[in-house]
Amino acid sequence: MNGERRILGLDFGERKVGVAISDPLRVTAQPLKTITYRTEQALFAELDAILQKFPVEKIILGLPVHMHGEPSKISSRVEAFAEQLRQRYGLEVVLWDERLSSKVAESAIREMGKKPSKQRERVDLISAIWILQGYLNRLDFQRREAERKQLE
Repeated sequence: MNGERRILGLDFGERKVGVAISDPLRVTAQPLKTITYRTEQALFAELDAILQKFPVEKIILGLPVHMHGEPSKISSRVEAFAEQLRQRYGLEVVLWDERLSSKVAESAIREMGKKPSKQRERVDLISAIWILQGYLNRLDFQRREAERKQLE
């Protein structure tokens, strides 16, 4: 384990970015905020503040792909954003398949008795949580598999 370093999860959009953060043990994804921005400079100012507050080991960035696996319209923009993050922060950026993240988030909001169209910021935030939790679950699975193999 790398001390108290956390993992940041991002759901990137053209005007909003959902942000989630792992707990220090990297077991659960927790909501942080939805960043609404007009310029890249404003977005990076918000991310700078988050990364100053939380020591982060890596960033998990949702990569939007269609159900059949083809890149979506925004996929190339997300890949370019990932490179900007790597250059600016010197952190590993993992692109994570975010298929169905928005649908899961919208479903969760409906279960709360709300309309997803009126809760766009929450959709982005819940999507970021879902993306990060998926990655954390994979890390946990890999750790357990490694432990199981050591016992064999």
